[in-house]
Amino acid sequence: MRGAGTREVGVRDVVDSDGGGPGPGAIDADADADADADADVDADPDGDGAEREESGGPSDVPPPRRGRLRRRWRSWSRWRRVTVIVLLLVSLPLVPIGAAALALRLEYAGDPSDQARSRGRDAIWLGHAWVDGRKGAAELAVLAQRLRDTGIHDLYVHAGPLEHDGTLPATAHPGARQLVEAVHRELPGVRVQAWLGDIVSHGGPGLNLDRPRVREAITASAAQVLDAGFEGVHFDLEPVWSGDEDFLTLLTATHELTRARGVPLSVAAAQIDPLPSLHNVFQTLRDHPKWWSQRYFGQVARRVEQIAVMSYDTAMPLESLYGGYVAEQTALALEATPARVDLLMGLPAYYANTWGHRGSAETVAAAVRGVRLGLTRTDLRRPGFGVALYVDFTATDTDWASYRRDWCRLDR
Repeated sequence: MRGAGTREVGVRDVVDSDGGGPGPGAIDADADADADADADVDADPDGDGAEREESGGPSDVPPPRRGRLRRRWRSWSRWRRVTVIVLLLVSLPLVPIGAAALALRLEYAGDPSDQARSRGRDAIWLGHAWVDGRKGAAELAVLAQRLRDTGIHDLYVHAGPLEHDGTLPATAHPGARQLVEAVHRELPGVRVQAWLGDIVSHGGPGLNLDRPRVREAITASAAQVLDAGFEGVHFDLEPVWSGDEDFLTLLTATHELTRARGVPLSVAAAQIDPLPSLHNVFQTLRDHPKWWSQRYFGQVARRVEQIAVMSYDTAMPLESLYGGYVAEQTALALEATPARVDLLMGLPAYYANTWGHRGSAETVAAAVRGVRLGLTRTDLRRPGFGVALYVDFTATDTDWASYRRDWCRLDR
């Protein structure tokens, strides 16, 4: 998610000494070369680099290039030399940035396999209005028309948010059972899961997952929504730092509950480090880290039935770079997720222009193409794979058309 909850409920939106360097012999050779150069300068007191032949005529041998460049540099004013140095220093950081952009653009190149399509394991996040009385039969009929014949199998319906102590007010989802029954009538085979989210505390307000009492309350809240008729539990707790053992403990305990009830436990997951240990940098600099290590991602995935990557809010300025990033994320996630676990890649069905999200770049069409490319290159035949659209109340006709046409191969 763009936050632990939704806009509707007030929670935040959604150099080598052994051989690589010169040895003593090379240093002596450099000293001899310098002495020869000094002798040349003495033979040419005018300093113009043009040696005289015995007849007094000019030599046809041009001055050394290095000498010419050095003299040109020294002929420049101090201001001009300083300007050149500053420009060089400023441009140095652009080299790795340019290399990274090129790499992502190459990830977006090529054609995905025609087999890289929906396997009927897709999902969509739905807002709180579906369980608090604001949406009813008429709205469900419209939603059912959009979802029919697509690969949507799970609805993550917002049933929270959780309180900071992990509890969930009984009044948070009064229309849960009615919604589940209506979905079964309109969309047979589609499963309705309770989306439970909140901010995770890192020295501020929110869930303190290091407290056993809070974790126990969250698990009890999971039981509560199952008692209310939901057919699974979907956690969206943010931000969880890479390596957080308390989060793993919570997942283990809740998974025991859901497995005993015969329903799935799913989780919204952070993106995976595109560079080794990049998450460590952001966890030091920011309260809301962006990435998990691939190892930690795998640890989370082994404790659930479904894991949905929040593959948006990437700060990519162009569709091609965003799509290449999604292709890379898809490959990394496929490598880390056990075959028995469904992996879903998030699609940004919303528009925003912030420092972390460019609406013109992060499109459903670019994300779907990136997903298909990553799937084609990594694990084309994997059955437990899909996409998840975020979120129903911001999705446009264009978003739906891209999903249905590009991923589900539907013309309408």
